[in-house]
Amino acid sequence: MRAGIVQLSVGDLPADNVGLVRDAVREAIAGGAGFVLTPECTNCISADRKHQQNVLTQEADDPVLAMLRDEAARTGIWLLAGSLILKTGDDSDPRFANRSLLIGPDGAITARYDKIHLFDVQVSESETYRESAGIRPGDRAVTAQTPFATLGMTICYDVRFAHLYRALAQAGAQVLTVPAAFSPVTGAAHWETLLRARAIETGCYVLAPAQTGQHPQTTGRQRATYGHALAIAPWGEVIADAGTEPGVIYADLDLRAVDSARGRVPALSHDRPYAAPEPRA
Repeated sequence: MRAGIVQLSVGDLPADNVGLVRDAVREAIAGGAGFVLTPECTNCISADRKHQQNVLTQEADDPVLAMLRDEAARTGIWLLAGSLILKTGDDSDPRFANRSLLIGPDGAITARYDKIHLFDVQVSESETYRESAGIRPGDRAVTAQTPFATLGMTICYDVRFAHLYRALAQAGAQVLTVPAAFSPVTGAAHWETLLRARAIETGCYVLAPAQTGQHPQTTGRQRATYGHALAIAPWGEVIADAGTEPGVIYADLDLRAVDSARGRVPALSHDRPYAAPEPRA
């Protein structure tokens, strides 16, 4: 299976992003991809919560998702909507979901994953994020079965939590998806290292579509992301790096590489019980 890993620079109006995302998906298909992956926040990047309340919808009404489902059904591909920011309709918690959706060749949604780990950090004196102020965390790890591989679905900041990826691999995942909108500061320092580590630890392919550059904003503060969508092989080699421009990179998936990596270093079967360290006073 050839995977097409998309790098985008979307703005804060979902309707305006439809054509941009469609063009990128069609470019990936023209390049031979039967599995296309888009980044985190494919439908909207905005730091303005009031604006988000005005332009975002529930899953059934999102225009980017509707387009992606149509494209999958029209072309017969598998498609990962890396993540969409969506209203949930839950009156008890009005925060959005940051949701990754796997779409089958018939256009049906076959798996959903809500981002578990939320980006509440201060990466520099001028750059602070409080994702949990607007996003409610998920509480369930998700694997998804396809004819070409078992996927382990994650999103962005999840990549810092190695135990999640180990659990996904031990549950059968052969390909880990890590759609992201990574900060330029943390991206330059940690992005490639973390992704390669997750591949090496699990013997999985890691596919990481990304947002990049300066994002058009009609309101609120400006947003920039790191780019460098990556495809990583199970032994840890970088297969492809998108750099900092929007576009598509490709990875030809061969599960024999997963079997080989795990056969050489079978760490997934080497867990041993141990006592936790005592808390320090």
